[in-house]
Amino acid sequence: MIELTDTHAHLDQIENLDSVLKRALEAGVKAIVAVSSDYNSCIRTLEISKNKIVRILPAFGIHPWEITKEETDKCLEFIKENYHKAVAIGEIGLDYWYKEVKKDKTKKELQQNLYRKQLSIAKEYDLPVIIHSRGAWQDCFTLCKEAGIKKAVFHWYSGPVDILKEIINNDYLVSATPALSYSPQHQDAIKNAPLDSLLIETDSPVFYRNQQGGFNSEPKDVTSTLELVSSIKNSEKTVVAEKTLQNAKKFFNLN
Repeated sequence: MIELTDTHAHLDQIENLDSVLKRALEAGVKAIVAVSSDYNSCIRTLEISKNKIVRILPAFGIHPWEITKEETDKCLEFIKENYHKAVAIGEIGLDYWYKEVKKDKTKKELQQNLYRKQLSIAKEYDLPVIIHSRGAWQDCFTLCKEAGIKKAVFHWYSGPVDILKEIINNDYLVSATPALSYSPQHQDAIKNAPLDSLLIETDSPVFYRNQQGGFNSEPKDVTSTLELVSSIKNSEKTVVAEKTLQNAKKFFNLN
């Protein structure tokens, strides 16, 4: 059976987790990177990482949607105290997609300040970063590079190809999701990203559309991502699986 790693899942948001993890294992998923989004999420992710059904690799961070003064300071302290238990800082980044942010300089600056703080933590402790960059692709890349980050993955990358080239030229990665089945922007990005620069993920429990209506994803669905990437890259599944697995091991410094 092909061995897979789901490099981005919100396990803290999934119900009946043991059943979900057993299905993942049956599908060949041997490891899952469990990302966090706020203080409570970080605590829950750390607890989930003790689960023995599959290897759970925790990442700690504050998502740009989850900024509150009280929670933010508390969460940053948690990350600093527990960085040695994490494989990455994430999910962090910027999101300018919504009108209320796109047209509000203050809200953008609030996101940028928090992003910089978390990049600084990653730099201090030499951890890779998992980046949410929707509508803010250039700023996410520029601030990450300026912070001196060595390893970054732009998760579910659906931005412009010219920025993608900057990302790849800086030895950063991008990740693919099941949205490849319907998103032209995501398809274009993955077509233009070499296999050496790719990770595969689910962003579980995100809802994805399909011909039957859609489904709430779980880590086993990284097999769908694999199939879609293989089709787009016109490459054998075993080749894509092996390469993306090696990319994940190198990126997250796994044995």
